Amino acid sequence: MIVDSVLVNAKAYLNKEIVDCSIAIEDGKIFKIGKEAQMPKADEKINLRNLLVLPGLIDAHVHLRDEGKSYKEDFYTGTAAAAAGGITTVLDMPNNAPVTMSAEALKNRMQIAEKKVLVNVGFYSEFPVNLHEVEAIVAQGAVAFKLFMACQIGGLNIDDDKALQEAFSKVGESSVPIAVHAEDKALLRANEEKLKQANRHDAAAFLKAHSEQVELKAVNRLLNINAQVNTRLHFCHMTTKEGLNAVIEAKKAGRNVTCEVTPQHLLLSNSDFERYGLMLIMVPPLRSRSHIEALWQGTVDGWVDILGSDHAPHTLEEKSASSVWDVKVGLPGLETTLPLMLTMVKKNRISLAHVIRLLSEKPAEIFNLKDRGRLGQGKKADLTVVDFKQRFKIDASRFHSKAKYSPFDGWEVQGKPVKTFVNGLLVMNEQEIVAKPGSGEVIRREHA
Repeated sequence: MIVDSVLVNAKAYLNKEIVDCSIAIEDGKIFKIGKEAQMPKADEKINLRNLLVLPGLIDAHVHLRDEGKSYKEDFYTGTAAAAAGGITTVLDMPNNAPVTMSAEALKNRMQIAEKKVLVNVGFYSEFPVNLHEVEAIVAQGAVAFKLFMACQIGGLNIDDDKALQEAFSKVGESSVPIAVHAEDKALLRANEEKLKQANRHDAAAFLKAHSEQVELKAVNRLLNINAQVNTRLHFCHMTTKEGLNAVIEAKKAGRNVTCEVTPQHLLLSNSDFERYGLMLIMVPPLRSRSHIEALWQGTVDGWVDILGSDHAPHTLEEKSASSVWDVKVGLPGLETTLPLMLTMVKKNRISLAHVIRLLSEKPAEIFNLKDRGRLGQGKKADLTVVDFKQRFKIDASRFHSKAKYSPFDGWEVQGKPVKTFVNGLLVMNEQEIVAKPGSGEVIRREHA
């Protein structure tokens, strides 16, 4: 038999250890892992020269934009950024134009994406106006539902606990997770009003509006609602010690709860506004050192399930308003997540095994991404190849994303993604995109 390709001289992360091996790929899957002498003949042989091969990374929190927001990012540039960052699968958030909140909107979005994407892309949906539509959205292949608690985006009344409980119960029937942005709308609006009336337009006012209490109140409310139905509840971008502790207590009580942190909330603090200015405006916002230490502790201790970039590209103009209330929230992150985390491995802040759990294994489990997240015979040939020794400076001007800015611009990091294989196809080689638009796959959630 002749397979599509064989990768030789690899150091692969297999079953929690790094082993010298070769990897045979056939029809988009890993055909065999073993010694080079045991490999079948292949159409192509690629010498990896002892580079490290990781299971393809999965970023479960990405805003790819496109459609009405394509001036910020589109499916091609967003997935090129993912491939350049060593990320083989991204899950796209639904706060688009139009909002993804019906089977029809989801289907249209998938059809547009199919022609452009370079990596695997799964899609979230917002809640529809009519809960009867949940089944059709699930049947169309949504990987999860997203609920923004800070402002009304989808069709669900976020002020109504009974409506939330009914929606959670309905989604629970299909075992699809519900991912939540946990900030309490009422408290947030009240805080904002006071500060605006006091003519406050600075970063400190934004931080005050999005207080720790705003997160904790929403977390507790959602945990209480979910206690009645025990749907699979996933908390996005946790930022506070108290919020994380509430999630940890729910986990200890056996609740069906998972959570995420972002690299920016682990590596930047609210004191960094002095250096970077309003570019750092994001929601939830950056916190003080004590919260950052709590997030690190929760991550290292295994309470935090995944890392998500919350890649949220905007134009530079949108990030540069004079009033903090007019600044668009979020940062690009697809091209910085892996180098930043590998640098933390080098600094002994976290282990490589932990990083792979957070960025491959656990996202695949939570979002039921079959045959992804681990290396093994029969698994999808999604591979992230890393030069762990290479030091370089992050250069935002060279991002593949349309958003060519970052607070990490100029940071020296160690550990560079040098090749990205998606379903066996080499998509990125030495930071160059070498595959055609549409070579990635739109993935639809498989249901047990």
